[in-house]
Amino acid sequence: MKLLLVFALVAVAAAEKLDNLEKEPIAILRMDSTSNEDGSFQYQYETANKIQADVQGQLKQIGEEFGTVMQGSYSYETPEGQTVTITWTADENGYRAEGDAIPKAPTA
Repeated sequence: MKLLLVFALVAVAAAEKLDNLEKEPIAILRMDSTSNEDGSFQYQYETANKIQADVQGQLKQIGEEFGTVMQGSYSYETPEGQTVTITWTADENGYRAEGDAIPKAPTA
C-alpha cells in the first residue's frame, strides 16, 4: 500500500513543471485505494491542477512464477487547456501505453 502511495505522489510531482516546485503545494482533491487479501488492488486520485490517475492490479501466475499485472490511465491538462489522456497496461508482455500524446509507430 505504501508503494502505491509513493507511486501516486511521484506521478503527481513528475507531471508538474520543475519551476512550479517552489510554489504552493497542489491539493489532492480525491484519493481512494483498495487492497484485497488476494493481492488485487485499485487506486484513484485527482489533484487541484487537473491531474487524474486510475490504476488496477492483480497477482497473476506467469509460467511457474507469480507477478503483478496492472492497467490504468492518467490524464493532465496542458498549459493550452487541452486534456491529455494515456491508458496503459503492464503485464507479462511488457509496458504498453496508448494516447494521442504518444507518437504512433510507422506502418510498413
